[in-house]
Amino acid sequence: MSHVRDYAVSEVLKHGTRVTIRAIRPEDRSAFLEAFRLLEKDSLYTRFFSARSDLSDAELDRAVNVDFVREVALVVTTETARGETIIAGGRYIACEAPNTERSAELAFAVEEDYQGRGIASRLLAHLTTIARGQGLTRFEADVLTQNSSMLAVFKRCGFPMRQRRDGGVIHVTLALSADDGASG
Repeated sequence: MSHVRDYAVSEVLKHGTRVTIRAIRPEDRSAFLEAFRLLEKDSLYTRFFSARSDLSDAELDRAVNVDFVREVALVVTTETARGETIIAGGRYIACEAPNTERSAELAFAVEEDYQGRGIASRLLAHLTTIARGQGLTRFEADVLTQNSSMLAVFKRCGFPMRQRRDGGVIHVTLALSADDGASG
């Protein structure tokens, strides 16, 4: 995809909510911060693995200023009384493996009122399309064992999957190509 920075699609979620899934932009800074601050403590903990109440200016800048080569970030927005509102986000950061495998670390956050509507699955599908276009062959994600909804998204996605448990964290590897041989 040569124009990932301009990526945008409109979709309708379960229960009829119309959303736009698009590339994050620097001008999303205040909307992104508002979305972050509206997340409940449990959602923040499952995303960041620690208690968080805010983002530093540097973290916020990094979140919205994405190169769309090594890092790709998509947001899901919907129209509310406040205008376009960010209700979810997904991103990956590519890491060069010592061998020829090209993988990326994957993460999601979905605002609680919109969970259970297939948003993370849709984000995963869009990020996969972009990742494949950039030559990535797998996604890696660390998921807390209690985050059953995210684990279910990965199990249902249809990609060959490996899981490795390390204490309270499950490391998930998703093969983006059928010939990867990941399973289990």
